[in-house]
Amino acid sequence: MRKISTLILAGVLSAAMVFGLAACGNQGGGSDNAPAPAETEAAAPEETEAVVDDAAAAAAVDELIAAIQVQNWTEDTEAQCAAAKAAWDALTPEQQELVEEGDYFGRDTGDASADDPLNADEIGENEILVVSFGTSFNDSRAQDIGGIERAIQAANPDWSVRRAFTAQIIINHVLARDGESIDNVEQALQRAVDNGVKNLVIQPTHLMHGAEYDELSAAVEDYAEYFESVTIAEPLLGEVGADATAINADKAAVAEAVVAEAVATAGFDSLEAAGEAGTAFVFMGHGTSHAAAVTYDQMQAQMAALGYANVFIGTVEGEPEDTECSAVINAVTEAGYTNVILRPLMVVAGDHANNDMADPEDEESWVSQFTASGNFESIDTQIAGLGRIAAVEDLYVAHTAAAMAQ
Repeated sequence: MRKISTLILAGVLSAAMVFGLAACGNQGGGSDNAPAPAETEAAAPEETEAVVDDAAAAAAVDELIAAIQVQNWTEDTEAQCAAAKAAWDALTPEQQELVEEGDYFGRDTGDASADDPLNADEIGENEILVVSFGTSFNDSRAQDIGGIERAIQAANPDWSVRRAFTAQIIINHVLARDGESIDNVEQALQRAVDNGVKNLVIQPTHLMHGAEYDELSAAVEDYAEYFESVTIAEPLLGEVGADATAINADKAAVAEAVVAEAVATAGFDSLEAAGEAGTAFVFMGHGTSHAAAVTYDQMQAQMAALGYANVFIGTVEGEPEDTECSAVINAVTEAGYTNVILRPLMVVAGDHANNDMADPEDEESWVSQFTASGNFESIDTQIAGLGRIAAVEDLYVAHTAAAMAQ
């Protein structure tokens, strides 16, 4: 980032020099209104210095933001987060406009105070640790992740529910911008040990047995000896299955829940009525290079098994390949639907939902790509995570109960 700052300053200085030479060249140009040489020489350096100071201040904030966009927590992380926020707050509105990562602090994602980080001590002997990837979007964190946590707590009043995120980058973002401290997995496990927890049930909010689930399992193994019992519950969609045709009760429950919610939100009486009106629903997941990527094809197979002909599954990452955006556009077009409703197949409605799916200013977003295809009369978006759907919350509660029964 220091090289970038240097280049910015060099460019500003070069432009300022050109401006100064041009002004000097006009001194004898015959205009009665031309400023005197002394006035020109006095104004140009001041203007140049102000522009350079603005660029340097903005570049310095970008460097501080880059330093906390990392996945590893260190003893310096909290101080770095505080320094980045303080530097941002010290900028003028004009300088903030020059920060390349201006959305990091400047974007309004809702009221952070509505969210409970669930990081209190006095846990007791029995704990349910709800582990999520996380999101920096405040409203989604409170409604989607918070909704799951509250449902699990309501179903298990004799247990203490706590939270952990696996994405340190997101933890840092929330801490720096909003001052909200969320435990990472290691911190949450150590908190449980320090509080004398004996029985620990871990409920991941991940969709599948993917890379995040594997990393969580490995972290838990390192702490297992400190508890009398430790159990990791199933992720939302249950076991992966052998191939793309493998479906199960969990996938069916999620398919039914998210489709029903999308249909109701769109104002249709039924999915069939939407189909008769030429409307297709496209659910965008994340995608993964992990072997569990087959889960997305299984969800498409599950939609077909339920008779949901006008429902399509895609992924941001395009893994598996048949879930890539252009492939989904072709599938919807070939099926003859002229209206499309995009909705995330993700627990939270965070960065991917708001930017990769629904941002009309980004030509790479799904709404832009569907529009650019010219194949559809209308493309609408629904920005809502799975975590706020009651039937999905109930499924997590059931998974937690099953883990307790073990």
